[in-house]
Amino acid sequence: MVESIGTKAGAVTDRRTVPVEPAAKVAAVRPIADDTPAVQSAAAELSGLAAAQPPVDADRVARIRKAIHDNKFPLSPSTIADRLLAFKLDWRSRDAS
Repeated sequence: MVESIGTKAGAVTDRRTVPVEPAAKVAAVRPIADDTPAVQSAAAELSGLAAAQPPVDADRVARIRKAIHDNKFPLSPSTIADRLLAFKLDWRSRDAS
């Protein structure tokens, strides 16, 4: 049986507010001890190394460019279309959330 949406007979419809006590005081935030500079410097060094290198494999790009130039790179229109659609669907789902 499907129940209807809305107020049901005998349902409580009283929506009065109830007084609430103030929240307890919270202790002040204590600063973190200065024993983390080694971790911070290691993170800064790692991020500096990552920023200095390009995020692509230049050798692979060069091989692909050469293969395309020599007409030896296998192009499949259906594979390209499938991957473009998959990318578009993935992008739209992230955009909606």
